[in-house]
Amino acid sequence: MHIQLWRNATIQIAVGKTNILIDPMLGEKGAVGPFPFTNDQRENPLVPLPFSEEKLRKKLKCIDAVFVSHLHPDHWDEAAIRLIEKTTTIICPEPLAKTIASYGFQKIITLNDQMVLDDIQLHLTNGQHGTGDIGKHMGQVNGIILEHHNLKLYIAGDTIWCPEVKKAITEHRPQHIIVAGGAATFAIGDPVTMTGKDIKALCEHASKASIWITHMEAVSPCRENRAMLTEYLKYHGLLNQCKVLADGEKVALN
Repeated sequence: MHIQLWRNATIQIAVGKTNILIDPMLGEKGAVGPFPFTNDQRENPLVPLPFSEEKLRKKLKCIDAVFVSHLHPDHWDEAAIRLIEKTTTIICPEPLAKTIASYGFQKIITLNDQMVLDDIQLHLTNGQHGTGDIGKHMGQVNGIILEHHNLKLYIAGDTIWCPEVKKAITEHRPQHIIVAGGAATFAIGDPVTMTGKDIKALCEHASKASIWITHMEAVSPCRENRAMLTEYLKYHGLLNQCKVLADGEKVALN
């Protein structure tokens, strides 16, 4: 199994001969514009993809399926709708299927609990995209576990450290976990993605797992950058367990 972070939460996962793309935000720098509920007027995404549009189109031709965890524009944008072939398999939680179908996608598979894609077992997980009023406004989010032979990869999705994440780790015991860092924070409420403190708590609960951190420096609500988080993890002795991924970085998972 191999993973490559494209940008933010967009990750390509190669499992055998199957390529799965997670949460595609494929637009150019600034294409989405400023986010609501924030005083930051910078246009999102803040950074371009780590490869050219020509390379992007070639990479998309290799994608066998796309998993969409939720429909926020940093996980599913207009460029993704335009560039992904309408015959591509789209896997999503059931509440998203009708909206995605309205864009012309012809092969949508709803994942309510678990399913098999080729020889990969997929499990849907839950999370909390913040707490209180902001958490309610952000809505339901999901993650996914990919299980291939004896290897399990848990992509937690846009969630803070919460009982749902703890439950997924306890039940499935993944060797690898991808989390959304950055401590994304809006004008009201607490962070809606993991802070350094959240990641530390996750590491303590999943002490035998390797933690891969994404969702960094690509959208304006994020309050922690790569340097800050790396320094925090170093201070707490967690750099042997955790890695803050760079855009475009590829990793082989064993």
